[in-house]
Amino acid sequence: MISERLSALELALWQAQPHAVADAARTAVTAAFSARNTEIWLADYQVALLIPVTPKHDPVRIEDCPAGRAFASQRPVPEPFGERFAIESGGRLHLPLTVHGDRMGVLTVTLARMPDADEVDELVAAAAVVSRALAVADTRTDAFRRIRRRARLTLAAEIQWDLLPGRACVTDEYSLAGQLEPAYAVWGDNFDWAAASDHLTVTVTNGMGQGIDAALLTHLSIGALRNARRSGADLTEQAAMANQAVYAQHAGDRYVGTLLLRFDLEAGVLRAVDAGSPRMFRLRDGAVTPIALEQQMPLGMFGDTEYVEQEIPLRSGDRLVVVSDGVHDSLSADGRSYGALGLLSALRRTRLQNPPEVVRTLIRELLAYTRDNELADDAVIVCLDWTGRSAGTPR
Repeated sequence: MISERLSALELALWQAQPHAVADAARTAVTAAFSARNTEIWLADYQVALLIPVTPKHDPVRIEDCPAGRAFASQRPVPEPFGERFAIESGGRLHLPLTVHGDRMGVLTVTLARMPDADEVDELVAAAAVVSRALAVADTRTDAFRRIRRRARLTLAAEIQWDLLPGRACVTDEYSLAGQLEPAYAVWGDNFDWAAASDHLTVTVTNGMGQGIDAALLTHLSIGALRNARRSGADLTEQAAMANQAVYAQHAGDRYVGTLLLRFDLEAGVLRAVDAGSPRMFRLRDGAVTPIALEQQMPLGMFGDTEYVEQEIPLRSGDRLVVVSDGVHDSLSADGRSYGALGLLSALRRTRLQNPPEVVRTLIRELLAYTRDNELADDAVIVCLDWTGRSAGTPR
């Protein structure tokens, strides 16, 4: 049953104009829960900082603060003002703002006393209401995208970020997350996904070239793949139709490395078409192994390419990680590739993290590995944890 406080919050948010949703949420939460103050923090494009929607506060690094712990763990984090665990004293409660696993930021509520368990549950529900309202508003205003950027995006990066359906998705059968880097200047690497009642489709693309040319090439290929997918084409037909579209535009002079994946939720099977450079690894029972796929021609290289799919059985608990060549081939200062040395050990070290944290950690370690924090090529990382569907799981 929805409480009166949650009903009032929902009404206030749906009555607010898109650009004013965050301010309406802060005011409504403060009033509904008799709070001293409410703040909304949004994760920047690089997922390194939490940025307040009100300019009176400074951005904070996710690793350095209680709000960041709430963001990373996806759990409420109390921050009492008095004794460390004193329930009687006031303090802040940091609550993750997330929609279907896609992490947006954190809601911080400052209270005269720390809430009991029931009140925490209600505040968690309030954060979910705020998250949904922000997600809807974000499609209708530039306000929150402007807050989230710590530098100007290149035009190519603007195109790439607008292509994404989201950075994460969580269901009963899987947890999926991905990240683009360099976040503010990415060229042609991207990922796409679409959830359905009986399957999940994921594609990872590596557009040839640099700058706006690479971005437009990737835009064309993702648009063609979506058009084929939404027309009911299977995986090989999607690859063939996108291949023809890219070839028709560029006559083989430009092409797109693409990995197409379809996860069958009922059968627990992965079907894959490897049409290019992205690589896939599996973490199972603590061991990391590359998944050998039959390499086929990139999309757009030849107009009449016929694609075949491979079938890979899945086991509950499997983790799959896909990386573009910008990850695998990045070099350290002494010329050693990240894929040859750092990647496999990083995948083992992050085995207990959730997929959004896995990709964030891997990106940080990749930048540290290159030392200058500037990649020579685009990097995309996608991580998927597979649970699968057991008997009786609702569709």
